[in-house]
Amino acid sequence: MVKIRRPMAWASWVVAACAWGCTGGDGDQQADGVGTAAGESSESARPESSPAAKSRRRGPVQLGGASAGSASSVDASADAEGGLDAVMDRMKPLQILLGQWRGITRKEQSLVPQQWVWDLKTDPDQPALVLVAGESPYFRSGRLTWSASEKAFEFSGTNSQGQRQVFRGGFSQPPRQVAGDADDQPQMTFKLELTEAAVTKKPGPGTSWRVVFNQQENNRMLVELSRRRGQAAFRLQDTIGCQREGTSFALSDTDYGEKTCVISQGLGTTAVSFKGKTYWVCCSGCKAAFEEEPEKWIARFEAMKAKKASR
Repeated sequence: MVKIRRPMAWASWVVAACAWGCTGGDGDQQADGVGTAAGESSESARPESSPAAKSRRRGPVQLGGASAGSASSVDASADAEGGLDAVMDRMKPLQILLGQWRGITRKEQSLVPQQWVWDLKTDPDQPALVLVAGESPYFRSGRLTWSASEKAFEFSGTNSQGQRQVFRGGFSQPPRQVAGDADDQPQMTFKLELTEAAVTKKPGPGTSWRVVFNQQENNRMLVELSRRRGQAAFRLQDTIGCQREGTSFALSDTDYGEKTCVISQGLGTTAVSFKGKTYWVCCSGCKAAFEEEPEKWIARFEAMKAKKASR
């Protein structure tokens, strides 16, 4: 169990996200006017659902990427092609986001709940961590995934005004595990830096937003929001302190034994069964995907275990 140093109120990096879309006055320190400049386009960089995506849902699974290991373990061919396994491998360090979080914005002391789950059904070849924050005055929903075509992590979110924005980037500090303060349980740390993409920006030297997800330990994260006008330097606008509700869903990159999630290979928290045998899943998204196509996911899981054992 991770020792929490101090309580925090509700929020999420989603709150941050909204700030990205906020367009106040000149480079002042208040992030107001949500989504009125940077995010006026309602077009998504990638449709969340399509007939083509649905038609692939029950297709065979290709083990194109590494089944386990860090984000850097995906080989060049899998990276170029993308696909389920390559994307899941790239996303593995970000599984620490799974679950429910609460946080508080530094400026306005706004309280906002959020939840992260896997979505493996909308587009089976492009799994994503999905954000749900229905009460947020900022982003109400969002999708975080690895884009093979852009060679970057990509977050596309819809704010409280129904406007969609796209952010892309990578790790400014790579994922690593450090010793905890109170015990020897490893703690995940990284900085994921995403900058607003041109696809959702207005033409010309307008306002751009940047968000940094500063994962400090398994259950604590800071979201740092910065804004710039034109080509000026980014200026910090707000910081959101986030704390997980309950325990971590993804404690480390180690082998979880029988409690390994049959889909994500993270730490399983919920037992599911098929033909009298018990398996584990890490979130409601993985549970829904398993219940719809158990044989597909079990076959993939067994193939990955066999591949790992043969090394």
